[in-house]
Amino acid sequence: MKFSLAIVAMGVLGLVLLCSGCSSPAGQAPLQTPSPTPVIATATATPTATPALAPAAVAYPEALIVGQYATFGNGTRTGKATVYKYSINPTYNWTEPTFNSPHDQLAASQPNAIQRGYNMETPEEGNTFLFVYVRVVDTGTKPIYVPSPSQFVVINGGTAYNYTSVRSSGVVIDNVFENQYDFQLGTTGVVGNIPPGDSNAAEGYLIYEVPASISPQDTYVSANIDYQTRAVWKLG
Repeated sequence: MKFSLAIVAMGVLGLVLLCSGCSSPAGQAPLQTPSPTPVIATATATPTATPALAPAAVAYPEALIVGQYATFGNGTRTGKATVYKYSINPTYNWTEPTFNSPHDQLAASQPNAIQRGYNMETPEEGNTFLFVYVRVVDTGTKPIYVPSPSQFVVINGGTAYNYTSVRSSGVVIDNVFENQYDFQLGTTGVVGNIPPGDSNAAEGYLIYEVPASISPQDTYVSANIDYQTRAVWKLG
């Protein structure tokens, strides 16, 4: 009898323990596993390289430098031409014996002053004067016709500029020791020929009125030095 009661008691105790493990305390919510926070993927922009600027096109890639000769002609009639120097002058003073009267000379400077020129040449507003010095030599054995001054053209920014002649072959410009190029060519100053030899070269200045903003680095002198030859010089 005692043995049966002990078995019943053990069964009841096991049932109580089993129920207590399956139940939660009153009012306490069952534990929950937290859901993972979603990760939002963002696209990272790949930096693009800035394209390199293409080099500026050279207007005249074949251009010669100042002082370099271009050859022309054939057979016994050959020559060479060059632009051998240049200068930029905002104004220039000049005199000419048959133009300046004593009254003009007195008005230009005081009697005891150094007379640097009786006339001052000034360009249009915003412009300046470009002096270009050219030289042509007959390298053959017979006289040759040389390019006229109008065949030498200054080019800047796609615009061509023609030379402006001084009054006459007697004009003297301060600090300029050459004559104007065209007055070396016969009596007309437009067309002429020269005999062979370096000592007979035709050389001198040509004056152009150009914008004051130009720079030698982008300024050219172009010349048709004969019927089949064109030469271009870059000033800077």
